[in-house]
Amino acid sequence: MRPITLLSDMDFSQSNLFGYIEDLQELTIIERPVRRSLKTPEEIERLTVDEELSDIERAVYLLSSGQDLQGTSVVANLPVLMRQNPAETLRRVLPKIREVLHVAGVEMQLTAAVSFLTVLQEESVSIHTYSHSFLHIILQNLEHRDTGVSNAWLETLLAVIEALPKETIRHEILNPLVSKAQLSQTLQSRLVSCKIMGKLANKFEAHIIKREIIPLVKSLCQDVEYEVRTCICRQLEHIAQGIGTELTKTVVLPELVELARDEGSSVRLAAFETLVNLLDMFDADDRSQTVLPLVKSFCEKSFKADESILVSLSFHLGKLCNGLYGIFTPEQHLRFLEFYKKLSTLGLQQENGHNDNQLQLQTLEQEKKYISVRKNCAYNFPAMIVFVDPKNFHLELYSIFFCLCHDPEVPVRYTMAISFYEVAKLLNSGVFTIHKELVTLLQDESLEVLDALVGHLPEILELMTNGGENSGSEGKLLSIPDLIPALTTAEQRAATSLKWRTHEKLLQKYACLPHIISSDQIYYRFLHRMLTIILTNNVLPVQKAAARTLCVYLRYNRKQEQRHEVIQKLIEQLGQGKSYWNRLRFLDTCEFIMELFSKSFFCKYFFLPVLELTHDPVANVRMKLCYLLPKVKSTLKIPTDKHLLQQLELCIRKLLCQEKDKDVLTIVKRTVLELDRMEISVDALQKRFYENDLLDQEKERQEHLLLEMEQLEKEKQQNEGRSTNINDKMFEKKRRDSKTSSVLSKSITLSAPGSSSATSAGKEDKKSKLVRSQSFSTQALHPKYSNIDKCPNKSSTTGYTSSISGMGKSCVLSFSDDSFRTHSTGNSGNAAFPSSSSSCNLFNSADQKNNGSKESQSRKMSM
Repeated sequence: MRPITLLSDMDFSQSNLFGYIEDLQELTIIERPVRRSLKTPEEIERLTVDEELSDIERAVYLLSSGQDLQGTSVVANLPVLMRQNPAETLRRVLPKIREVLHVAGVEMQLTAAVSFLTVLQEESVSIHTYSHSFLHIILQNLEHRDTGVSNAWLETLLAVIEALPKETIRHEILNPLVSKAQLSQTLQSRLVSCKIMGKLANKFEAHIIKREIIPLVKSLCQDVEYEVRTCICRQLEHIAQGIGTELTKTVVLPELVELARDEGSSVRLAAFETLVNLLDMFDADDRSQTVLPLVKSFCEKSFKADESILVSLSFHLGKLCNGLYGIFTPEQHLRFLEFYKKLSTLGLQQENGHNDNQLQLQTLEQEKKYISVRKNCAYNFPAMIVFVDPKNFHLELYSIFFCLCHDPEVPVRYTMAISFYEVAKLLNSGVFTIHKELVTLLQDESLEVLDALVGHLPEILELMTNGGENSGSEGKLLSIPDLIPALTTAEQRAATSLKWRTHEKLLQKYACLPHIISSDQIYYRFLHRMLTIILTNNVLPVQKAAARTLCVYLRYNRKQEQRHEVIQKLIEQLGQGKSYWNRLRFLDTCEFIMELFSKSFFCKYFFLPVLELTHDPVANVRMKLCYLLPKVKSTLKIPTDKHLLQQLELCIRKLLCQEKDKDVLTIVKRTVLELDRMEISVDALQKRFYENDLLDQEKERQEHLLLEMEQLEKEKQQNEGRSTNINDKMFEKKRRDSKTSSVLSKSITLSAPGSSSATSAGKEDKKSKLVRSQSFSTQALHPKYSNIDKCPNKSSTTGYTSSISGMGKSCVLSFSDDSFRTHSTGNSGNAAFPSSSSSCNLFNSADQKNNGSKESQSRKMSM
């Protein structure tokens, strides 16, 4: 339809006149259904109900004289009426519903079945009252001529059977079932009887089932209709569980054998699936003499005459092979393995070159069936690894694994991605044989496959790097050489798609990479990418996932220079960014930092930048900051952080005095009350905060070890470089003048004896620290040894007391940066890192240690 223009712009020429007429005709066609749907005054009067009527009276009135739609509404509202007034509803409303259901349509019947089931589940009345009032209505409508209605009432009845007592079931259901299951009854009645028998098998003892139910089951197994034989065959599994192993062998198994040779394909299929599900109930003789020949005939016929069983056979093949494993001969074992291999590649070698439409339609149906078969083979692949033994995987199943991972159909690759973790666990030390397929699935063109694989990606990568003989901290990347390009490609493809949930899930799982690859690889290939996502992505959950993963990378980064660079970028590009959206994300990032890092780390780098946002021009930023202030205050320790506490109090006073936004001011007042109830933790351990303080000390200890690790590695490199330089110079001097070299050696020996013991002790100390730091690099970064990522932020709360808020300037001066600096430099000669009381200056102490070591080296050279 063309857009309607104004009358002044219309062109009433002959060429355009017919176009306007067509538009008007379309408008009239649109209006016709609206006019027809309008009600006449008589109809409105007939549909109007007196507003003064109660709910019960209105329901009775609508069921008596209302229309079908109104009656259906009353039936749907039956659970509400039962909750409000069960006695009156049972006395007045339910009899009316029973009368109306005799002539009701399909919609009201389905609604009644659902409402009756809801009343049962809500337990509005006792089960005795329910069976007395509702059970007869359910049984009356059970054989409705409409199949959908009958099935709905049957589902309600089966749910009711679970709650009914045995005597009620025997008199109301079991006794009438004998006549309903006779051949003279309708097909629908016999089908309903089959499903009820399967439900009753678990409600009575074995001797009652044998005497009253088994004769009916045998007669239904011989029914003339194949639908009845199929239905009762699927119920034999429940009946077998009710009568036990002995009766199953003598009663159920012969019936299954006969049904497995039935002329109807659906009956044979039901018999095969029931046999597979009952394998645990058969002994070795029954499996070898009865079940195995039947299974072999199924497998032989599936390719020749009966392809309908292929899908079911491929789905149950793993369970079947492992269930019959003990009775297989080597030849049979090999035959079933070859049969699985044949099913795994079914349909991949066939060519569709027919032009006939009917043949093409058959080929398309066959192709769908073959895709389902290969998908089922992918589902059963872990079971087949158990069947052939993981030691024989590379020889027997690797080629099939390769084909399934490279299958042209997405459902097959998706199933392989889901089961990849199970395969990796089974292979254990041989997991490196499938690393190429892992890279392939990571680079799959379908995001569904990637999403399925990412679910267990951390566990898979851990098995890849630590599960085999080549595992080690130094050569982690040797096992999966293409891992990093595959991971970056997967993230970029997820970022460019519209499936942001997959992207979010991927970023969350990438937090495992510090346990897998080196810190430098993460810094150059992933860390800056996370920062870019935070700055440029438009989806909030994706930004938060990237922010948390970035904090994890920062937590395990082993170079102080890189850490300082990332911290500076977070403060400048997020905390001081031009967009208020970036400043909001900075506050989210600070929450993750408080969760992952120690209190001292947050206080040193992020406490003051967070407080600066109290002056932010955007109200939403100030509002989010107010919500965050209790967590921010919980990172403080007294007396170490008294100056930061005063800064926090000052910012809150400014907010209370200067805030103009009403919503922000309300939140500020609420936050002040919460802060006032908080208690400040001190440097020493307290009983009430003992667990939280221990967690914080553990985080701080690991941050110390990272610094020690970096410093010792630098010293090791410097010592190695210095020793090589000295050896080269000595070699040159020896070659030029042997006398000067001897003098040099004497001077070195004369300068050494006074400090030989000290230097040897220092070397031993450095070696022990290096061993400890290396053990941290292999253990602290492992999820089994560190629960930092899993521990929630349960920081110690601090109090807003009047004595602390009224501190003078002397307190600020006594805890200034200069006092901290002199205190730490005074201890730098004795300890490599400060104690917990000066934990806010962790990284400064490392720098001072570097300066101290350089000065000591310069003194030795001067000596």
